Amino acid sequence: MTVHHFIIVGGVAAGMSAAARLRRLDEQATITVLEQGDHVSYAGCGLPYFLSGEIADQADLLVQTPAALAAALNLDVRTGHRVTGLDATAHTVHVQTPVGELDLQYDQLILAPGAIAARPIIPGVQRNPIPGLDDPRVHTLRTVADAVALRDLVTSTAGRAAVIGAGFIGLETAEALQRAGLDVTLIEATPHVLPPLEDELAWPVTQELTRLGVHVRSNVALARIKDAGDLAELVLTDGSRLMTDLVLLAVGSVPATQTFASAGLACDERGAILVDEHGRTNLPCVWAAGDATTTVNAVTGAQRDVALAGPANRTGRLVADAIAGTSVRPRQFAARPIPAALGTAIVRVGKLTAAVTGANSTQLEQAGIAFTTLHTHPLDHAGYFPGAQMMHLVVHMDPTTGRLLGAQAVGAAGVDKRIDVLATAIRAGLTAPALMDLDLCYAPPYGAAKDAITMIGLLADNVLTGVTRLWYPHDLHWARHHALLLDVRTRGEYAAGHLPEALNIPHTQLRGRLDEVRDLAGGRPIAVMCRSGVRSYIAHRVLTAAGFDSRTLSGGSLTLADWLGARANEVFVTRTWDER
Repeated sequence: MTVHHFIIVGGVAAGMSAAARLRRLDEQATITVLEQGDHVSYAGCGLPYFLSGEIADQADLLVQTPAALAAALNLDVRTGHRVTGLDATAHTVHVQTPVGELDLQYDQLILAPGAIAARPIIPGVQRNPIPGLDDPRVHTLRTVADAVALRDLVTSTAGRAAVIGAGFIGLETAEALQRAGLDVTLIEATPHVLPPLEDELAWPVTQELTRLGVHVRSNVALARIKDAGDLAELVLTDGSRLMTDLVLLAVGSVPATQTFASAGLACDERGAILVDEHGRTNLPCVWAAGDATTTVNAVTGAQRDVALAGPANRTGRLVADAIAGTSVRPRQFAARPIPAALGTAIVRVGKLTAAVTGANSTQLEQAGIAFTTLHTHPLDHAGYFPGAQMMHLVVHMDPTTGRLLGAQAVGAAGVDKRIDVLATAIRAGLTAPALMDLDLCYAPPYGAAKDAITMIGLLADNVLTGVTRLWYPHDLHWARHHALLLDVRTRGEYAAGHLPEALNIPHTQLRGRLDEVRDLAGGRPIAVMCRSGVRSYIAHRVLTAAGFDSRTLSGGSLTLADWLGARANEVFVTRTWDER
């Protein structure tokens, strides 16, 4: 019997999943895992929560130890072993160990080196890091050691912190530092926090960060870091300066692949390893999985690296299946291909949750994919049951076929399960109208008879069939200057804040005032709006039946105000009804 020698470079999610799966498929093989860090299997996603103190014990972050893996799976796990060279012809890797250097022979090699923290670059200058990144007060949060060092600072000397980058990790870290008692400033170079979010969803997240006490600086980048004695001085691109005890870099990650690229491994421009649908690289008997590899976007077809724990675990297993599975699995159960990525992700921000799946509007536009957007503001469970809370749910679909393209949600409750359902629906190839046919759990504490997902399906069907015509926040100039704006909320709601050009006719009065609307419209289209889009839809159908050219605002004034963000107070006016 031939004994196979497998070497896996890198542990944690992809590497350890591959190692465990290989052992389950091949009991006789020798399997060696080379991990350059101190821990081969730890909860990287839990690091911010250890920093905040919500996870109290460092040991809770450690999932497996080399000894436990040797006992359970007969794996040869070697921590503190850094691979510094690859000879694909000789089938060897060169390794730096705690006691010297050695070469190890393999039959099959799996690369799962992961990624390292990206370093901010000088704005407009590619690959040129900003000055001052080597200041000892600059930190990253990638390993257990990073988290322990930061927590020591947080609980001892640090009082102020600056987090550079407001993506998922940046937000988790900013909240963690704030919970630990620090005065935190969050700096984001793009126009808003959580860049993957649509504008109208990013604003409530920004407001929640502000409520927590985090100072949000968006649309401004870090230009340099200067030593100011006991403090670090941050100079921003708008000329402002900030003094802080520590700086946390959270501007993304870079695949840790330079060693292997030097050996002839094919990588993209970011250094991510190019692989086929089973994880094969361009080098013979060399495979790759996890954060360091490229994957295909399931919606746009674009290639990118996806640094998420779920996909890393899955790809590690699937690569192992492709390597060893053919000898032990029945022919009809050949190794499954690595699925294209949806990028489903979620983050807690104070009392809110934000989650995404599939493509956002920017990605769709860049890919040249036409789309229609649906906004809804459903409650997480039945409104008559105590504690119901509103979420903002956004779905993109193909305007012709209704194919689901992406979804996002922000809210205090119910966000996770709706995005999970939508991620499943996208993977299954369901159309948006088909969502109305799903049999979903319903009891008053958990949902509604018409669940948030059901309502998206109903709205999608109306839009695709022409029953509902929408206008959007980005159509505001058109609505104000080329249409009759009709606000169908109550007089009290209108008085509390409205667009100055808007005519107020509550939807319950509309049927009796159609002649008034006809005179004021003067042949112009009618842009109808209410608070969330429900009453304006009713009014829109009344107007359509009466022969008017009308459209209803997607998501209502709630969506419009969030899309306007800080500008909302300038656009909306308040006055009493009698003054009108």
